Amino acid sequence: MAGLEGTGQPRGHAHAAAARWSPAVEDELALKALELYGDPAEAEVPLPSRPESAATARRLTQVVVLRHWGLTPRTTEDAVLLVSELVGNAVRHTGARVFGLRLHRRRGWIRAEVRDPSRGLPCLMPVQEMDVSGRGLFLVDKLADRWGVDLLPRGKTTWFEMRIPDR
Repeated sequence: MAGLEGTGQPRGHAHAAAARWSPAVEDELALKALELYGDPAEAEVPLPSRPESAATARRLTQVVVLRHWGLTPRTTEDAVLLVSELVGNAVRHTGARVFGLRLHRRRGWIRAEVRDPSRGLPCLMPVQEMDVSGRGLFLVDKLADRWGVDLLPRGKTTWFEMRIPDR
């Protein structure tokens, strides 16, 4: 194609990257996560409070939002990112052994909830351009239409909501 000469993948890396990630492989992993953990759109899914659970939560969110609900790739991408941020906060800051993931859809909205046993409230911190961490709630605040925390008798639910087109 005119003007694109020499802009291909770096030699030696293209095949390795293709082997590691592809939409088909990601879909397969997402469906496997759904089979192993359950559907967070039907009931709260308990996940172990470990860093690798963020990947599981992302996959569950992807398969529900994109495949089951048929929403756009952009909405899916934003929902996956924000779920990952809420899960990361639950894993890093609550000391919980397990947290719960739940996804809801109603006319014009989707909602994601992460429940944990800590009553410590998340804090939206100012973010500087060069900060390498602490951007989780900043991203939630910027990309979600609404977000908040519901205190429970034993813990809390941190949630966000995003508008979606009515069908």
